[in-house]
Amino acid sequence: NQEAFLKEQIENPKNIAIYVGIPFCPTRCLYCSFTSHPIGKYNKIVDKYLELLEAELRTVVPVLLQKGYNIESLYIGGGTPTSLSEISFENFMGFVTDIVNPVNLKEFSLEAGRPDSITTEKLRIAKKSGVTRISVNPQTMNNATLELIGRRHSAEEVIKAFEMARMENFENINMDIIAGLPGEDLSHFEYTLEKIAQLKPDGLTVHTLSVKRAADLKRDAKAELLRHDITGKMLIESQKCAYSMGMIPFYMYRQKNMLGNHENVSYCRPGCESPYNIHIMEEDQTIFAFGAGGVTKVCQNDIIRSFNVNCVEVYMKRSEEMAQRKLKLI
Repeated sequence: NQEAFLKEQIENPKNIAIYVGIPFCPTRCLYCSFTSHPIGKYNKIVDKYLELLEAELRTVVPVLLQKGYNIESLYIGGGTPTSLSEISFENFMGFVTDIVNPVNLKEFSLEAGRPDSITTEKLRIAKKSGVTRISVNPQTMNNATLELIGRRHSAEEVIKAFEMARMENFENINMDIIAGLPGEDLSHFEYTLEKIAQLKPDGLTVHTLSVKRAADLKRDAKAELLRHDITGKMLIESQKCAYSMGMIPFYMYRQKNMLGNHENVSYCRPGCESPYNIHIMEEDQTIFAFGAGGVTKVCQNDIIRSFNVNCVEVYMKRSEEMAQRKLKLI
């Protein structure tokens, strides 16, 4: 299923992707190891962060275009970009689309992963900005598990957020779930699949729980992890569910410390693939990443990486340095 995407990249080596990171979330999930901070503690500096993020983009992107690079994908992640207030989110989407014209993009993805951060107005702003693919991520549809892992929203809010996105005419909605969450057995996971199948999303990304060094889960003595054989059964059921919805698998990857050494697989309806996710895993396309925690990868004969600092406060002091690092790679 990836073959056409990989072939096109070989034929068009100047196709690149842009990643823009918003390192804030409503709360931090128990399993999370990404650059993600509770936005309530950072409200006073969010606008300044966005100002510096805009400057980083304006320093680098015009040079990329001058050098003849073609931006194929624009991916806004984090964190949770929709954790921004409606005013800040509109400002953010405004300068991003002013710098990266979305008209000719093959993909414009927005991680709206936390249903408790989604409003009708933010969805309208995203749609007006040209977003073509959006993620509304439950991780599980069991309320007790959501509370345990720190999601601070309910399964009912997931359903409401998904239906709001459909009402705003989003035709490519992905949903993420995790196999092997603490306290869940096969019946819990099957219930999650049943509820998601009722919503009929356009994509389903199935993660195997990975116990990462930077995640709170690593340190939480109350979180008892499942045996890998149960997790394997969960993944088999998720595959059956995806196929029953008419989906195909389009990318897969593994990480360290995954339960049972299983994998993460993303399924979608044909035509709803994410080129960004395919290329980032195959490491065959250059990605320029902006914001705290962003990792730029220049894919030539070798892969050259340039790391933005993870800490928001340090990024805000050194954002110009992060931009200059990328300019040296162009």
